[in-house]
Amino acid sequence: MLIFKLVTKILCGLLYIAAGANHFWNPKFYEDIMPPYLPWPSQLVVISGIAEIVLGVALLVPKTSQVAAWGLILLLIAVFPANVHMAMNPDLYPTIPPVALWLRLPLQGVLVAWAYWYTIGDAR
Repeated sequence: MLIFKLVTKILCGLLYIAAGANHFWNPKFYEDIMPPYLPWPSQLVVISGIAEIVLGVALLVPKTSQVAAWGLILLLIAVFPANVHMAMNPDLYPTIPPVALWLRLPLQGVLVAWAYWYTIGDAR
């Protein structure tokens, strides 16, 4: 089980690093999904991209992985309004099927659970 957890932790960290990097490769996408009530969309995209990269890297470092997992949980909670905004306004995202917009909502719960797994120390 420890090997499986380590492999999935590496995968999780790499996914967050890639997702964070994508904020810089494709910032317009993230700016477009930013709820209109949030100020400074460009700056928030940069901040969230940096947070994903830093937390993804920190998840891969044994001494910081538990704290990073809690940070990822907080980040997932912070970005949840953008997913709700997308689901509630499918007309703004005509290239994304509405069902995909709604599926993102429970996916956030799965991602939170995945990150939570790394907040729990390994039994040795």
